[in-house]
Amino acid sequence: MSRHATKLFSDRKVSAELVGDLQDLIRHAATAFNVQPWRVVVVESDAQKEALSEAAYGQPQITSCSHLFVYCANTDLETLVSRLEVKSTEAGLPAESVAAYIDMVQGFTAGLTGDNRLAWAQRQTYLALGNGINGAKSLGFDSCPMEGFDSARFAEILGLSDNLIPTVLMPIGYADSDPRGKLRFDREDMFFQSA
Repeated sequence: MSRHATKLFSDRKVSAELVGDLQDLIRHAATAFNVQPWRVVVVESDAQKEALSEAAYGQPQITSCSHLFVYCANTDLETLVSRLEVKSTEAGLPAESVAAYIDMVQGFTAGLTGDNRLAWAQRQTYLALGNGINGAKSLGFDSCPMEGFDSARFAEILGLSDNLIPTVLMPIGYADSDPRGKLRFDREDMFFQSA
């Protein structure tokens, strides 16, 4: 309830320990099939944030934040499923269960092509973002989910491979001012019982 989208951050830096804690909260986000089709680039360098600022239309969150988390959808699903198979085996799961599960997941991901593959990976990326924005507040600092940026330009500046698509941004830090009260629709406007 206390989380809000911070538009301007103070010059106070988030500690490396808290950034690590946030990364752990993000990496434990729910994802379909546990494929985790996303990667997060963490930008701390002021020079790099300045370079990215133009591709985010000069929004002040980019340059005032302590760290900028660039959430990227990962469309290399085959590699991720292979890694999941290895991790499952290393965790001691029964070989026949792992084989059946991986076969099912491979069947699903093989059916995802082109824009469908990217759209699916991006939906999973937003689950990780949810953990990030709420996780930041739970750790005592602020964040702001952002879509207003040139994804292709971000990928170029960050030197990303073709399978990593910048999808959403999350600058973190400490708010420079107190937030306004929350404005939300009423519960009755948002939920209803099925017939």
